[in-house]
Amino acid sequence: MAKKQTPLRIIPLGGLDGIGKNMTAFEYGNDMVLVDAGLMFPDDEQPGIDLVLPDYSYVLENEKKLRGIIITHGHEDHTGALPYLLMDLGRKVPIYSSKLTLGMIEAKLQEFKLNSPKFREVKNGTHINLGVFSIDFFSMTHSIPAALGVYMRTPAGSVLHTGDFKLDQTPIDGVTPNYQAICRYGTLGIDLLMSDSTNATRPGFTQSEAAVGPQLRHIIKNATGRVFVASFSSHIHRLQQVCDAATAVGRKVVVTGRSMVNNTKIARELGYLKISQEDIIDAYDVKDIPDDKIVVLCTGSQGEPLSALGRMAAGEHKSFTITSDDTVIISATPVPGNEKSVQSIINSLSKIGCTVYDRSNTLVHVSGHASQEELKLMLAMTKPRNFMPVHGEAVHLRAHAKLGLKMGIKPDHIFIADNGDTLEMRNGKVSWGDPVESGVVYVDGLSITDADPIVFRDRQKLASDGIVTCVVTFAPRSKKVGDVEIACRGVSFSSDEQLISEAQDVVREHVSVTAGKDGTSVDMLRKNARNSLSNFLWSKTHTRPMVIPVVMEV
Repeated sequence: MAKKQTPLRIIPLGGLDGIGKNMTAFEYGNDMVLVDAGLMFPDDEQPGIDLVLPDYSYVLENEKKLRGIIITHGHEDHTGALPYLLMDLGRKVPIYSSKLTLGMIEAKLQEFKLNSPKFREVKNGTHINLGVFSIDFFSMTHSIPAALGVYMRTPAGSVLHTGDFKLDQTPIDGVTPNYQAICRYGTLGIDLLMSDSTNATRPGFTQSEAAVGPQLRHIIKNATGRVFVASFSSHIHRLQQVCDAATAVGRKVVVTGRSMVNNTKIARELGYLKISQEDIIDAYDVKDIPDDKIVVLCTGSQGEPLSALGRMAAGEHKSFTITSDDTVIISATPVPGNEKSVQSIINSLSKIGCTVYDRSNTLVHVSGHASQEELKLMLAMTKPRNFMPVHGEAVHLRAHAKLGLKMGIKPDHIFIADNGDTLEMRNGKVSWGDPVESGVVYVDGLSITDADPIVFRDRQKLASDGIVTCVVTFAPRSKKVGDVEIACRGVSFSSDEQLISEAQDVVREHVSVTAGKDGTSVDMLRKNARNSLSNFLWSKTHTRPMVIPVVMEV
């Protein structure tokens, strides 16, 4: 009987249920390679959560197989889970990425007080072997410099992973996508294409990053006071254009916001952000410079209340107070879920009276992701035998799959997967495999916890309905109920003394009836107190705050 061929297993652990926490494992026999290790920021349904990570328990269970971690570029949705993963791994695993990405990762690891792992710099044209994996890197354009795509060959077949990309013909740093390499891989044969789906619902082409520059320069040149530009701190191309516009019209650049200061420092040291030392100044030195000679680069493009722009809008920043003479440019698109926060900051700035520019009224932002025509071009260049859309929500993955159909890929060769689903490749043929454990892990303060819907339900209830605590004293021997104390937080009736008094009487009456029965336990009294108080409050106020009963035996 012939031995069954070892398959290449493609295991997406994150990135297929939203924009973020991208992570995919590639496993062949006793070798495994991980591509990206990102995080996602929480939404309104996850109160109190700081970060959302992919569940990488499968990687930990097979860490002896792990030959290396490849990071395609430096955005948090591709690097943010690395510190947590490295803390959990029992050994040092080499990390492969571009010089800029490794610099950003190193700064992040220093925040966690982690020793630097085995960093291995790669760039366009680099070839490495990790176990049975033969891997080539090629340049791609995105909203951050030094983004890379990955072409890997194994005994079971080949995979091309685009990373995040758009096909920008006039990138700020002059580094275009390596079309020759992509077409060459297409000629060699690509058994599976994994391609970025973020903008798969958007027709046409994504505009070049260079389109933003003239508009930024026009606004900065004609502004009468200071200009504040809020952007992603990792969007080095955008920061370069702001610096170029500022210096061209004789303004100095000030950088504020922790991540903005860190990333601009790293990018300048590594040669990715070019501005002379005399044109970039410290926030403490702005007092000596006229307002019309200053451009402030800051964080806060997503409406974060504790960011530099958020604190300025609230009048709480230690160095800057925005006035009606100033101009604010929000040079980013709100990440899904952040729209309200961004609008809130725009409203706060409008009340101050300053001029606000954002994507709704001026071309101050373009996307870093490919639109439909570019995605079709990628499919045309690669000519894949099988296709798996990645990096997006369900609507994006399905829209990208439809583009694949239009480009001639057979329906049964297109795989719309969810996190934890597994594809198996044998002799270049792809099929579904057995799923692995997947999900999300929440970072809550300093602790890391699995998804617990009860915790979120309680937090949402506390946020919307408030909390009422009820303390009942009970004498077991005499079976008599003593004092009933009720305390309220976050409810509208907390100062209504008559209502609280009636509630105490109702609880005392109901608990006394239960207490007089034989075989009554403290748990029964507690349940009775909760139900009687909850029903009373509903009848009087039509609200259902969380009721926490405490029965004290005296």
